[in-house]
This record gives sequence, structure tokens and C-alpha cells, in this order.
Amino acid sequence: MTAKTAAGPQSEQPGRIMSREMAEQPEVLRRILESGAPRIREVAEQIAAKKPRFVLLTARGTSDNAALYAKYLLEIRLGIPCGLTSMSTTTAYGARQDLTDVLVVTVSQSGGSPDLVASTKAAREAGAITVAVTNNPDSALAAVSEYHIDIMAGPEKALPATKTYTASLLALYLFVEGLRGGDGSAANPLPDLAEKLLARHDEVRALASRYRFAERMVITSRGYGYPTAKEAALKLMETSYIPALSYSGADLLHGPLAMVDNISPVIAVVTDGKGGEALQPVLDRLRGRGADLVVIGPQAQVEQASAGFVLPTESVAEEVQPILEIIPLQLLAYEVTIARGQDPDAPRALAKVTETR
Repeated sequence: MTAKTAAGPQSEQPGRIMSREMAEQPEVLRRILESGAPRIREVAEQIAAKKPRFVLLTARGTSDNAALYAKYLLEIRLGIPCGLTSMSTTTAYGARQDLTDVLVVTVSQSGGSPDLVASTKAAREAGAITVAVTNNPDSALAAVSEYHIDIMAGPEKALPATKTYTASLLALYLFVEGLRGGDGSAANPLPDLAEKLLARHDEVRALASRYRFAERMVITSRGYGYPTAKEAALKLMETSYIPALSYSGADLLHGPLAMVDNISPVIAVVTDGKGGEALQPVLDRLRGRGADLVVIGPQAQVEQASAGFVLPTESVAEEVQPILEIIPLQLLAYEVTIARGQDPDAPRALAKVTETR
């Protein structure tokens, strides 16, 4: 499917499909919690009984950011070391590893990219426990995997992934909780909170006016918020074409901070918890450089910035806050794109299913 074809008759109303799919997110989150959670727990319990010694996460694009979130969950909540795979070692170089007792989790909205399918098939043949996390239970990826988790997001037609991203995060959270024997109850407030965030679209529209003529942006975070920063940068680049650079706050201090000045837009995703605490020295340095700093996070942090968007973090566990953090940033990408006269439903040169090998 080409970008032109994807736009189709909706081209007269730019962004209509993306807007509709963003609005579906509370419903999707409820569906997972009410209907998908039992199956996710069943898969997790079966895998926990096999006692994997290591986890490898495989993904591309938006799903790669979801996989990074899972890496934080697995290492912090479960204490199992994790790595993000380089698929070309298998698909291009033909390397074969001993993956006995290794859990390989492949995240893909479509489950159709050839390199994801090939590397997962090779991992299973090499002794790995394989799990596909997709929005398509009939996909080739699901077929070659030992286990499958359906994120139950429903058809997603806009090229920028929105509801499949938050659905993947929630499914991965419930999966990790199932592996550790937790009940996943920290996720229960998310659908209602997501609904309230989406109702604040006008706040985001006002914020977007700051970036209509931006030539570049920097997005930073730490801990659980770092995957959010990466996903927000991806959304801005693929919809508005603004070069958006995402950095861990720690990495930002190791050199890239030099490019930040008083006209450089910086968005900081401040998770309420240990990740936000670790980001504090970075925020102090950014303020010291006079950066145009916008904070997505708790009230106290937003008040100290040039502008921001207050997240409902009170009584929300840090590990599930990323499912909420990304929503105003999805809206921001949408609004910036509309303000720049472009159509977020159909970014140029992109297809809904990207086939890499």
C-alpha cells in the first residue's frame, strides 16, 4: 500500500483517520483488560514454568519502542537480563546462536515483515521460546511462533501507529506481570485516564503552535519514559517531517547538550518516580542553557518549564505511566502536522506494512 493509496478519499479531511484511531485508545485498553488479559496471563504462566534465563526482544519502528518499554519492565520488575536483537545477524549474515532456554519476544503490529518472521523462525529452531505480540493472529509471524499474544487493537488504517502502540504497551505490561505472578491491577485506571487526556485536545493544539515553524526538536527522558521520548520523536518525524532527536537524559549530557540553546525546542517526558528523579539534573542543565523547555509530566515539573502538559500521575504506578505519556505527544504530532499544512494520515514515502529483510 502506498501513502497515496492510503489517503484515498480521506485526503479532503487531513488527519481524519489518525484522529479517529487515537480516540479509540480508551476502548482498546478496556478490551485488553476485560477480554485479553486472561489469555495473556495463560501464555505468561506457561512460559514462566520454563524458567527462561535471558530475554531477547525483536521489533522495528514503533514496535521497537514498545519492545524497549518491555526491556525496562523485564529487567526492573522481573530481574531478567534483556537485549534488543539485531536481525541482520541472522537474515543478512546467516549467524546462528544457541538460544536454548532464551525467551524471544517479537513485537509487530502486522506480523508481516519478512525479517521479523525469518529471525523468529530461526530463533525457534535454535531452541528459543518464541512469543509473537501482534495485532494480527493470522499473520506469518504468529504462525512461526510458539506462542501468540493478540493486542486486540482492531484495524489500524492511518500510517502513523497510535492505538497499536498503546495496546502493545499494555499487552507487554500484562505479560511481564503474568511472568512474575503479579495481578496487573496497576493498569486498571488507564482506560478512564486515557479518555480524560484525549478530552484535553485543545490544550495540545495550543502547545502545537510553538512548533509550527520548528526546524528541529529534541525529546528527552529517562527510565520508563525513554521509550516514550523515542516514540514521540518517531511520530513527529513521520507526520510533520521535523527532524526530532530523542535522547536518554544521560546521553544528552554526554555531548548532544552542546547543540541546545535558547531557541532550541526541547520536550522532556518526566515520569513521576525514579526515572523523573534521575532526569532532574538534565532539566536543571536545560534551564541553565535557556532552552525552550516543554515538560510532559507532573504538575510541579510543568510549573518550572516554559510550558507543558500536566499528566495525571497521582496514584498511577510509574511502570504504566508510559501508556498515558504518549497520548498527548501523539496529539501533538497530529496538531503540528495539521498546522504545517500536511496530512498525518498519509506521510510521504511510507507504507503501512514495511517489509524489511
